[in-house]
Amino acid sequence: MIYDIRHVTRFDYGRRVNFARCNLRLKPIHWSGQVLEDYQLTVSPSGRTSPARAEAGLANVTRLVIEEPVRHLTIESVSRIVVDRPVPMPSPRDPTLAEIAAQARVSRDPSAAGPAGYLFPSPLIPLDRDIAEWCAQELDPARPCLEAAIGLALRIQREFDFDTEATLVDTPPHEAFVKRGGVCQDFAQIMITGLRAAGLPAAYASGYIRTLPPEGQERLVGADATHAWVLLWCGEALGWVGVDPTNGIWMAGDHIVMAIGRDYAEIAPIDGIVLGSGAQKMDVSVDVAPVVAG
Repeated sequence: MIYDIRHVTRFDYGRRVNFARCNLRLKPIHWSGQVLEDYQLTVSPSGRTSPARAEAGLANVTRLVIEEPVRHLTIESVSRIVVDRPVPMPSPRDPTLAEIAAQARVSRDPSAAGPAGYLFPSPLIPLDRDIAEWCAQELDPARPCLEAAIGLALRIQREFDFDTEATLVDTPPHEAFVKRGGVCQDFAQIMITGLRAAGLPAAYASGYIRTLPPEGQERLVGADATHAWVLLWCGEALGWVGVDPTNGIWMAGDHIVMAIGRDYAEIAPIDGIVLGSGAQKMDVSVDVAPVVAG
């Protein structure tokens, strides 16, 4: 599939902002199963942009500096990306969870994609005994890894309600777990909590899913916004495999990876500092459109 992605973020400030410095993680990364063909970033009114190094995680970072007073700021990111990613097929021959945990503990891969960095709790995804015990029912160490991953994702999808009013962006996983409701970020964080508690490398993936489903299929939850799901490292042979607990499906041809980290804080689409006073309103719109051959 070829997708055109348009991601627009608009800030409206109650009073003039005299200076802003932001990190933008809006350019999709190079990742298995996807190739970025084109990318354009537009800032209005104009600001100064420059490449920046990702402090953590896997992300393309652009530094944006606004040095002129503004009341409104619009950031538009436009991408064209080719996705060719098969649906994973679980097999009894897949490595078990115990084998994956053992491989991860002895891995010597120091890169941002190495499993060791995703084994432990992170600032936004701490260790939680209640979540760990609940997830452990699907995480028998002798169970093949892909079977266990989709099993846990399906359980979250069945037993939790998608509710945009239940949580905020900084809601901790335990609160969403108790409420049995939330959004894609909450479900990803709950699943990652359980996987890490079982000694398994689990990463937080941020990106998009297609806005319009194929004919005859239901629309995926999480379209029209930045989506979040989970990557589980499944050993040297299988590598990182994505699973979407919000929809109870694999990461495949409908998913586009924008960035990968230990949690949302490392790969938020936009963060930074603003010097000014007064209220701030932010509106985000996302459109992921399949390109129809002419």
